[in-house]
Amino acid sequence: MGKHKPIYSPASDCGDYVVVSNCNLMKMSGNKFKQKIYRKHTQTPGGLKEMTMDRLVSKQGYGEVLKRAVSGMLPKNRLRKIRLERLRTFEGAEHDYKQNVIRFWAETPEVIKANRLALEKK
Repeated sequence: MGKHKPIYSPASDCGDYVVVSNCNLMKMSGNKFKQKIYRKHTQTPGGLKEMTMDRLVSKQGYGEVLKRAVSGMLPKNRLRKIRLERLRTFEGAEHDYKQNVIRFWAETPEVIKANRLALEKK
């Protein structure tokens, strides 16, 4: 979203990308893999299309599951589509954006603090 930039405005997209690698290591709790259903409608009579998560993964990969989850969390406004286009998902660890990555999730202060607390408890 670009909240760290001086030109940030909530009504505009500032051009930051989010890169997610190793999507194939994603884990789901419970029986979601077999029971979760994704629905879409073609706007014609009888046009309801349903697909389970395991079928979606076999057709489009784990990255599509992540994109649909993020899509449900974003605000339903005109910037949603633009922000989703800036989400890059990769099945493995290799991707083309390694030289552009500014920060890894494991390097954020909150994660470092949580890791230290977990080590102290042991």
